[in-house]
Amino acid sequence: PQSLLPDDETLKGCVVGDDFDAMLEGVDALMMLRLQRERMNGSFVPSVREYFHYWGLDPEKLALAAPDALVMHPGPMNRGVEIDPEVADGPQSLISEQVEMGVAVRMAVLETLAEHLPTA
Repeated sequence: PQSLLPDDETLKGCVVGDDFDAMLEGVDALMMLRLQRERMNGSFVPSVREYFHYWGLDPEKLALAAPDALVMHPGPMNRGVEIDPEVADGPQSLISEQVEMGVAVRMAVLETLAEHLPTA
């Protein structure tokens, strides 16, 4: 929703739309993100139920994407808010692998940074 978009140049070069269904048509991959309610000071979305209705990824919305479209989400996810459990656990989902590999990537970054720390 517009209420969750930044006001700066962050989205420069991105296609932004108000119709999630239209934006899904034919896409090869979908990256869902968590609705971070704990960081919101105000009414950015009328309700979680309404958010899911318009912006949540369910099987019907996923059917608008390419037949072999892949679904991603970095976790943690709010099942039933930004993504339906059936989609999150479905055959097109890469979420478990993505989360699992995210741990290894973080470990590699920390190791690389630690190698360049001055020794005491």
